[in-house]
Amino acid sequence: MTEENNHILPPGEAIDRIWELAEKIDICMFTTWDGKQQRSRPMSARVHREENAIYFLTDLEGHKLTEIEKFPHVSLAWADNGGHKYAVIAGEAEVLNDRAKIADLWESFDKAWWDDANDPQIRLLRVTPDDGEVWDSPNMIVATAKMLVAAATGAKPNMGDTAKVRM
Repeated sequence: MTEENNHILPPGEAIDRIWELAEKIDICMFTTWDGKQQRSRPMSARVHREENAIYFLTDLEGHKLTEIEKFPHVSLAWADNGGHKYAVIAGEAEVLNDRAKIADLWESFDKAWWDDANDPQIRLLRVTPDDGEVWDSPNMIVATAKMLVAAATGAKPNMGDTAKVRM
């Protein structure tokens, strides 16, 4: 799918859509750089557009904190494969030990890793977006129909909305 086969979203609409998809999809691939290679891991995103931030709870142990301290530029990627909707945010990450914010963001799901929000091993990652991209395609039935028509007619299908924006 190339950009020529998509409808380019206006910047404001694209930014709104990126934030909406990030919040709706929740789990994203959080990618860091260790100086030699990228490392990605699935993490639950706590999206707070009003603060221009995406938060993550993480453990004090692990390579990602060291990687972020050395190379703070990270990438976050959300995928709704069934809906053919994708969003990416690149931004600056910082490691925080803000106990009040950790308590505020705590969800029952977090008990899978820690007993409660007071666990001293919990750290907060805050990502401030620099830029983002969105690919918001029609659902599978519509996309398949468009591709079949395009294959039969030789025309290029419009596969949905796309945009790359500064956030």
